[in-house]
Amino acid sequence: MDKEYEETGKIPLIGSAFPKMVVQTSHGMKKLPMDYQGKWFVLFSHPADFTPVCTTEFVSFSRHYDDFQALNTELIGLSMDQVFSHIKWVDWIKENIGDEIKFPIIADHGECARKLGMLHAKATNTVRAVFIVDPKGKIRAILYYPAEIGRNMDEILRMMKAFQVATKHDVAIPANWPNNELFGDHVIVPPATDVKTAKERLESKDHECLDWWMCHKKLD
Repeated sequence: MDKEYEETGKIPLIGSAFPKMVVQTSHGMKKLPMDYQGKWFVLFSHPADFTPVCTTEFVSFSRHYDDFQALNTELIGLSMDQVFSHIKWVDWIKENIGDEIKFPIIADHGECARKLGMLHAKATNTVRAVFIVDPKGKIRAILYYPAEIGRNMDEILRMMKAFQVATKHDVAIPANWPNNELFGDHVIVPPATDVKTAKERLESKDHECLDWWMCHKKLD
């Protein structure tokens, strides 16, 4: 683990660097985030192997795997099960449901979970955490779900698409994009920060405005 997190005891937050770690996975040893440099990755934890909700999530992640790959995004699972449990569970999913889990699953002994804030309210199993990490190793989003509610893969994919659009075009993304109730698939132009720019915003033909601070546009 990074010294910064070891010495302070703090968990990483949005905007901070993903802590460096070497982990055992069902695909062998991995160095995070170094092995994924130049790619986005989604690291997600689940409470335990061979549990119903977790199995539905892994099947869903598997069926959306090509969608994540198309966005230059890798998937990494994690739970505090041993690696042979991961391997057997993956085999069970393939044999009984027909889905092949192509991404690695971290076999954590608790260290990763504690450092990443995946253990809540003195729990002995990880909550359903999601870390979205960009190609430079920076954490861009953190989501937490309780044990009894499975995640929505469409929303995680929407976030991946939104992050990449926002990063590439220096824009913000409205609620429910690309089906926003006000602007449809338009994106938000960052608000002006001085009087001159505010006036120019209202006169520009590059976007539409409800007011100088509320401008939107369609991407080419």
